[in-house]
Amino acid sequence: MSDVLVLNADLEPLTRVSLRHAVKMLVRQVAEVHDHVPDRAIGIWPVPTVVRLVRWVYARWRHTDGPAWSRRGVLARDHRRCGYCRQPATTVDHIVPRSQGGQNTWLNTIAACYACNQRKADRTPRQAGMVLRFEPRTPTWVSAVRA
Repeated sequence: MSDVLVLNADLEPLTRVSLRHAVKMLVRQVAEVHDHVPDRAIGIWPVPTVVRLVRWVYARWRHTDGPAWSRRGVLARDHRRCGYCRQPATTVDHIVPRSQGGQNTWLNTIAACYACNQRKADRTPRQAGMVLRFEPRTPTWVSAVRA
């Protein structure tokens, strides 16, 4: 319950903020409560789970291809499941290793458990005799906000 979804004035999801930040937005009157926790209040406001901005804001970053690559983003995109064995993942693996020219991109990285990451080592999945259980994809802004 610590994260609060922020919607633009047209109800398009923008981001998630802390409960503290959401309350500050309510105090400054830049947002209003769109959805809340029943029977709980912070001062005069119900405890928000979703706030909506009072004025529409143009989010230039929303019109790019998608969010920038990050380790945390890869783990969230893959639901913290290993792309090789589907066990809980704690690391990020480069499909084409960096030593072979692989980059930190959405399509070249996948969440991996420690054992699979060590087994694959500095090789491609084909060289290591491993099979990807799903193809990595570039997330959209909407899926990144929901993650």
